[in-house]
Amino acid sequence: MFHTDRLVLVEGKYDKIRLAPLIDAPIMTTEGFGVFKDKEKQRFIRKAAAERGLVVVTDSDAAGFQIRRFLTDVAGENADVLQVYIPDVFGKEKRKDQPSKEGKLGVEGMDTAALEAALRRAGVFSEAPGERNADPITTADLYEAGLTGGPNAAEKRRAFLTDLGLPARLTGKNLLLVLNSFLTKRQFLEKTEKSGA
Repeated sequence: MFHTDRLVLVEGKYDKIRLAPLIDAPIMTTEGFGVFKDKEKQRFIRKAAAERGLVVVTDSDAAGFQIRRFLTDVAGENADVLQVYIPDVFGKEKRKDQPSKEGKLGVEGMDTAALEAALRRAGVFSEAPGERNADPITTADLYEAGLTGGPNAAEKRRAFLTDLGLPARLTGKNLLLVLNSFLTKRQFLEKTEKSGA
């Protein structure tokens, strides 16, 4: 079990149950979109973000990304928020009769290794997350690697993200933040060269 002082935010109770054996931290549920109307919970999240920092762990579907954006906005511009992205894994959670709308497993359906990798990748367990990258990956690097702005960039980016165990939905500013949280520029260039991106 790993420890963080940050408040961990997840969508629902089954996500909380799934993460509880992996991380020694306070875990709060958003009740899915319920947090959009819950002003008291929003105030608490803003306060926790300022005082102790947040870890946001949502599903990799459209709803998860919408909740993630909302939580990030609630936390505030200068808040200390670590974004944990789980990979796109298609399937159905055991407790459900049908797969989700997009057919992807959520946090509750992820295996332990995938969850631990996602938490590590986000810097949840490192001593000083984000300080290791003195020469960050830039938008120009993404363009030169063929991941943005060129022919077949979307397909190349999806394949590259899948190889890294990240959701294909990641684009733009968030893509740079995530890549810079766990890759040096040299590692990025090696991986894009190896993958043919």
